[in-house]
Amino acid sequence: MTQKQFPATIDEAVGVVIATLSDDDKTKIAAMAESDLIGLHFGLGAWIRNNLGLWSKNGELLESAGTRNPDDASLVIIEALWRRLREDVPKVH
Repeated sequence: MTQKQFPATIDEAVGVVIATLSDDDKTKIAAMAESDLIGLHFGLGAWIRNNLGLWSKNGELLESAGTRNPDDASLVIIEALWRRLREDVPKVH
């Protein structure tokens, strides 16, 4: 049995999360105010903590996030995701 490969950096983690989100979810997250991102803690944040190994063996990703706390690390990833999605959204003039 091979060990599951987890992303080791914030950038890799954001890529994994983006690949799992629907276009509608990406649009909704990109449109959020930064102060509202904490509202994603229990839904998307829990998915990140559970599926990217933040509760178990992914010390590299925790280190990349600059914290040993899985809750804090998931917020760092959500904020990076939000920034990337906002970069990717075409600007409406």
